[in-house]
Amino acid sequence: QVQLVESGGGLVQAEGSLRLSCTASGRTIGNYHMGWFRQAPGKEREFVAAISARGYMTSYADSVKGRFTISRDNARSTVYLQMNSLKPEDTAVYYCAADLRWGSRSYSTVNYWGQGTQVTVSP
Repeated sequence: QVQLVESGGGLVQAEGSLRLSCTASGRTIGNYHMGWFRQAPGKEREFVAAISARGYMTSYADSVKGRFTISRDNARSTVYLQMNSLKPEDTAVYYCAADLRWGSRSYSTVNYWGQGTQVTVSP
């Protein structure tokens, strides 16, 4: 089992920045592809970004490409999401995901989830 704990969410003005962190425990995450998803009220959970197990490959949703950066530090069992140039439409609960299927952007392929952290972007 893997336990994931997110942190770093909050309230920020448009064009501001936040960095989310996801720290894992229970098992080393070095063998897992990791990612971030988000869910806005009344909407389905959607893919945001993913990073391969060794960190060599990344993937982003078109809506965040060029603004968000995913990274990982396997020695610290931590995954990060740097979010710049935030927009009000980025407002959502952000979830860390572990052991996801590379190439799939469906939340149904994720085996482990964090509890989520709220990100609110004001106009």
